[in-house]
Amino acid sequence: MPLHKPYLRRLFLLLTFILCAGISAYAQKNREQLEREKSENQSKIREIQSILKQTSSQKNVNLGQLKALNQQINTYKKQIDLLSDDLELLDKELKVLEKKRQALDSSLNKLKKEYGHMIYEASKRNVYFNQLIFLFSSGTFNQFVLRYKYLKQYTEARQGQVKEIEILQAQVVAERQRITSKKNQQKTVLDTRLTENTKLEGLKVKQNEVIQELSQKEVELRNQIAENKRATDLLEANIRRIAERERRERLERERKEREEREARRKAERERIARENAEREKKGEAAVVETPKEEEPVISSGMSEEETTLASSFTASQARLPWPVKGFVSGHFGQRPHAVLKGVMVDNLGVDIQTTAGESVRSVYDGVVLDVTEMPGMGNVVAIQHGNYMTIYAKMNGVTVRAGQKVKARENIGRVATDSDGTSELQFQIWKNTSRLNPENWLIHR
Repeated sequence: MPLHKPYLRRLFLLLTFILCAGISAYAQKNREQLEREKSENQSKIREIQSILKQTSSQKNVNLGQLKALNQQINTYKKQIDLLSDDLELLDKELKVLEKKRQALDSSLNKLKKEYGHMIYEASKRNVYFNQLIFLFSSGTFNQFVLRYKYLKQYTEARQGQVKEIEILQAQVVAERQRITSKKNQQKTVLDTRLTENTKLEGLKVKQNEVIQELSQKEVELRNQIAENKRATDLLEANIRRIAERERRERLERERKEREEREARRKAERERIARENAEREKKGEAAVVETPKEEEPVISSGMSEEETTLASSFTASQARLPWPVKGFVSGHFGQRPHAVLKGVMVDNLGVDIQTTAGESVRSVYDGVVLDVTEMPGMGNVVAIQHGNYMTIYAKMNGVTVRAGQKVKARENIGRVATDSDGTSELQFQIWKNTSRLNPENWLIHR
């Protein structure tokens, strides 16, 4: 059976809308993701701006200011890239809207043409008179009823076409409005990108000025590196002392548990021997018993609670919360100095630069092993998580004590601010006596 034109038109429209809706839904998903990334990066820009303002308030330039500038430049570069992605996505969205509008325009024009042709044909004759002749020329009553139904359907079809035209016209207007709105949005994004580019160039100029000024303080910077090295070595020695103390305590616990286990086995053997001796005196047969085997001693020397905690900590890799707000200003391991060429600096963990007085939080459940004050490192807190340790240095206002149990995200003190106005937490993760890269453990930001 051949398909009628109205059916074909509706089928074409349906397929067009399904295609456009699918593309639109995909674009919407990308749009939501892009807007979320832009918002998150904008929050970072504001956060770093606050940190930069603090370090820039000092009379003399300092490394903290340079680190904040470097980070701010990186966030502005990312924001510009995201805005470029936004423009590209807007362009795709406009093309989708334009295709949809063209499809609607085409369908509307065809519908108007068909309706116009119908009206023209009807106007060439007296429609009402012809309808009466058509009805009353029926041979039978049944034929009369059928012709009446046909005329009624014909009238309804014309009315339906009018409604279709009105709906399509409204849709065309709506799509044109969406296109206009999208073009305005595109212009706004383009203007924003130009503004961000201007800010970026200004930051780069400031960055070069700070680097040049710091380069003239080579002696001071080298002395600072030496002081940091002494403080770092002292901190590492203290951490290894704590780790060695914990190792000895675990070995001692393991030794005691082994001795207690052996004592229980010996007592059980002696009990069996006594009972058999008494049986022999009474002339009864000896009963052969074997002492019950106990669970083997845990080789790590950790308690069941510590073993469970260590296991759950291991499973939390790349999902640990940050101990403080801010950005990584010093990465793990050996890195080139920010200013002095050919000079390498070693970091036992990561430095996280933040604002003055920012709260420091434990990244996981654990027990405070040690709280001490050290030259160049301020207050240092060590928290045990089974056979793992997290270290929080360059703090003041510590609110925990050795032996205290803490929960994840619990406040343990505040970040200290040095004489240059830089507030920076030194954060480390150790497993037994091996140091780990904290950036592999903290949740990505």
